[in-house]
Amino acid sequence: MLRCGLLGEKLGHSYSPAIHALLGDYEYRLYEKAPGEVEEFLRRGDFDGLNVTIPYKKTVLPLCAELSAGARSIGSVNTLVRRADGTLFGDNTDAFGFRYLLSSAGIDPKGAKALVLGSGGASVMAVYVLKTLGAASVTVISRTGENNYSNLGRHADADLIVNTTPVGMYPDNGAAAVDLTCFPHCRGVADVVYNPARTALLLQAEELGIPRGGGLGMLTAQAVRASELFQGRTIDPALIGSITDKLRRESGNIILIGMPGCGKTTVAERLSALTGRPVLDADARIAETAGKTIPEIFAESGEEGFRALETKVLAELGKRSGAIIATGGGCVTRPENYPLLHQNGTLFWLRRDTALLPRDGRPLSQNADLSEMYEKRAPLYARFADAVIENDRTADDAARDILGAYT
Repeated sequence: MLRCGLLGEKLGHSYSPAIHALLGDYEYRLYEKAPGEVEEFLRRGDFDGLNVTIPYKKTVLPLCAELSAGARSIGSVNTLVRRADGTLFGDNTDAFGFRYLLSSAGIDPKGAKALVLGSGGASVMAVYVLKTLGAASVTVISRTGENNYSNLGRHADADLIVNTTPVGMYPDNGAAAVDLTCFPHCRGVADVVYNPARTALLLQAEELGIPRGGGLGMLTAQAVRASELFQGRTIDPALIGSITDKLRRESGNIILIGMPGCGKTTVAERLSALTGRPVLDADARIAETAGKTIPEIFAESGEEGFRALETKVLAELGKRSGAIIATGGGCVTRPENYPLLHQNGTLFWLRRDTALLPRDGRPLSQNADLSEMYEKRAPLYARFADAVIENDRTADDAARDILGAYT
């Protein structure tokens, strides 16, 4: 059996083992090595193929007997193959992955003025790919270089924006290196970050109707190309899309929105029983954070105080992956809550006849005309929702409908 793996200094959680498990019958381990251990490991390591991540993509260059043309041009290696004579061949499959990111998003760099945000190793790779695909010009934007974030105005005519920085990456979700409204001619946005699935930059591109692509497909595509090198065989390219979709579903959140009393908590529990996913209840987390019950928060701080705390809690819950999130009925009244939930989630509106909605323990429902409340909120639920689930039957029915729509 082939012995493969991922080499890095601090690896933590990695999608790579899960991806490679779907690509062939070979071992795939994580190798955490200190800088002083790398050379000895590569010279004597018991492996047939490796992926290499930061900070060792340049470290391994001089240890390779041969480099691919791309690895030579980019000046870094992320894939190593031990050849029959024991020497190492180095390639950069990130370039293949980035090409896939662009093509799957429908972004054609040919003739484009492209801006690449960041000046690290991923930037060099992106510049190489954009030039090989025929971009008319490629400008690197760095913090201190000639072209930097203080003089972006000179590039307002850019057609394509590529983010290779960690800005907006988990756990620092919500930040973006640039404001896309400053680029009125932009016709494509690519972000190599894959957690969250939709960075703030991609969410803005979505809002503006600009074609866009994130880093998860790139991660899968580069792994597929690396696996081809490991195994010495061609892999069906359709696997890239199917594995990416699988990872997106598994890492994404299932988020329930809807009127107070529509069954979000109960349906969330049924979904958890069916999937094994944890349930994160926004109202419970708000009460825990405040150290008070929801009615007490309303009594002391009013609805505005409650909503501010709710947004703070959703900002944290929205960063999570692979969870079921039950939200409060009024979260849709704040537009800023949408990107917090949408960044990693699929939103399901649980819709139930207002005559069936309970009022007990719900401050805004107790003295309200629920039909009037529904009329005001229905357009907001529709705006947030990716799908509508009718919940006038059992919680099991609703849970099954959600999973059918989700998968």
